Amino acid sequence: MPEQDDIFGEVISIYTRAQAIADGVLVDLSDLSFTFRPGLPILKEAGIKFPVAMTSAAFARTVQDPDTDEPFPPGQDVSGRLWDVLTVFKLYARRNRGDIILFPVSVQNWVRINGKRKTSVKQETVDLKAVCGPGDNAEPVITIMLPDED
Repeated sequence: MPEQDDIFGEVISIYTRAQAIADGVLVDLSDLSFTFRPGLPILKEAGIKFPVAMTSAAFARTVQDPDTDEPFPPGQDVSGRLWDVLTVFKLYARRNRGDIILFPVSVQNWVRINGKRKTSVKQETVDLKAVCGPGDNAEPVITIMLPDED
């Protein structure tokens, strides 16, 4: 059997999932700061067995924009918004048995006019895509992203 380098040539660059998490490109959802009950990761509480990460763009649109420290709309917090994303993901994952799952999430975000935040909120539907694939060590991992991200 031919070696990979014989077929495809020498590897030019490798960017691992761990590096993407360290760089902030991906947000690791197994982080203990995402929890309802102290010491219990939100993924375990949600019944998700595989490691899950979200792209920073998907995280900013549905959970929290890491570039701002603005307060959330009334009745909102990081754990609650993340719980909503994971719950909708699980519902769609049960119905669809493929490697790629498309699902919508409804979120409340501040209304902005000319980049300035107003005191009112709006309900938005954000389409997401979850991809199950191999992690850095070929283990199954899930990455949640916006549909146009790859």
